[in-house]
Amino acid sequence: MKKSSGENKLPVVDDSKHYSFFQNVWDVVRQIPKGRVTTYGAIATYLGTKSSARMVGWAMNASFIVQPKVPAQRVVNRNGMLSGKAHFATPTLMEELLQKEGIQVKDEKIINFKEVFWDPIVELG
Repeated sequence: MKKSSGENKLPVVDDSKHYSFFQNVWDVVRQIPKGRVTTYGAIATYLGTKSSARMVGWAMNASFIVQPKVPAQRVVNRNGMLSGKAHFATPTLMEELLQKEGIQVKDEKIINFKEVFWDPIVELG
């Protein structure tokens, strides 16, 4: 029996929307100054996709292989927790990088989160 031409083919997926979104996320994160942090939700809101905080997280997980480098350590959850730490080369690297920038962390949470929070809507307009 002859197979039709459509059988056993993978569906075509348009990654251009994801690629563009990821690039936009990385561009925002590259603008966060040393010693400051933002959140997944703040980035999503700035990009006009308020409910896409999780997708910002996916972009951050993919950021370790792109150039120029993305300071992924500067993106935390809405409570200032280092929720992305598992995606760094070692379990403590995210905290170490933040501490090198002068950000105080205790129990995987930024101590003075409100003071070091960088809001892209305010900062980038």
